[in-house]
Amino acid sequence: MSTTDTAVATAITLTGAGLDPFITHAPTRDWLTGPGLPSDSGLFGFAELTRPGGPRTVGDSTDGPGDRLSAELRDQLVIGGLLGPAGLETESVLLDGATGEVSTTFLFPDRPDLMDRRPLAPSLPTLVRFAAATDELAGLRGQFAAYAGRYGTKAVAEASRQLLAVFEEGADGEPAPFWRMAALIRPLALVAGPGTASGLALDLPLRLLDDEFGRGGVVRFEEVDFPATLAHEPTRRFLRETGLPEDGFLFQLDTDLPLRTLAEYYTDDRELPDARLPARAEHLIRLGYLIEDNSLVVDGTTGAVLNWSEPEGVLHPLNTDISTLAFTLWLLHREHAIDEASGHALTSDTYDQLALTMLQVLSSIDPTGTTPDTDWHYWTELFQDEAGGVL
Repeated sequence: MSTTDTAVATAITLTGAGLDPFITHAPTRDWLTGPGLPSDSGLFGFAELTRPGGPRTVGDSTDGPGDRLSAELRDQLVIGGLLGPAGLETESVLLDGATGEVSTTFLFPDRPDLMDRRPLAPSLPTLVRFAAATDELAGLRGQFAAYAGRYGTKAVAEASRQLLAVFEEGADGEPAPFWRMAALIRPLALVAGPGTASGLALDLPLRLLDDEFGRGGVVRFEEVDFPATLAHEPTRRFLRETGLPEDGFLFQLDTDLPLRTLAEYYTDDRELPDARLPARAEHLIRLGYLIEDNSLVVDGTTGAVLNWSEPEGVLHPLNTDISTLAFTLWLLHREHAIDEASGHALTSDTYDQLALTMLQVLSSIDPTGTTPDTDWHYWTELFQDEAGGVL
């Protein structure tokens, strides 16, 4: 395919010649030579449109015998891909040149027989409109500008209804699962505002955890429970006044004894050579455990929340602080409740899209898992664990 594609600050467009011979759908041709596709979408990248020679067909993107690729996929055009946090493998975005329909697939060049299509949007204009609405929610601008400065469960519910209405109107009441989960999950980022009063990354609404986990399911600590090296006052105050869920799913809080430093924990309960302990183990306060032989600890000086992997002998960043840890636990619990209420529609056939959406919400609140110095991140790994059924 020959083309003289152009990419400008806000849109990617093609020339008429660049659409031949694969794109014959007249409205789609008009759109690609006119308004085009956004070059700055928070959801999609359309770099395939600007590659030399133009976008490839799925058939041209796979190896091996052509009969291993289904006929419905062979001539679909690969025009871009879903965007995710750094290092996360995502789906490719496909365009049907004859009908204008947009779908997604995971490209398996060596195993085309494993590939299938998932509907995304009935047309490019609908795709652009849905993506723009989602970006406006993320940036609290445009039709979602009124939510700037509004936080809490009421704002979440209203924004969710508003976004879902956009998607349903543009898809005759039946938006693709990707958009339905976006409407249900992405507004959850509005539950907590940036930290001002708390001195932490987030100011969580009063009783947020109590309402989600039940008051009996949230543990609050007293001063006598804190080791002397827990000197970070915002963390102490949060643990006293707000607390943490005792069983946050994927996390179990230590409640049998006053909180101990990691050094004290290994002295009391575990046998581990001192040389294996991390530096400043007496300043790392163990809050509980994540998975076997992994401890959740908070740095008593800075308030940073870390994952101590005993098998690796390594500290991994987990959350910015105790407030974003609490948000993560709330986010997981809320997603489970939403999925249960939907009859498990979120996790039935689109688990990977749900994991992507959840990670984007989490990274928008706490970018710990996507920073350059984070080579492994507990929440990122666990969210993507479809076999383990974490979500």
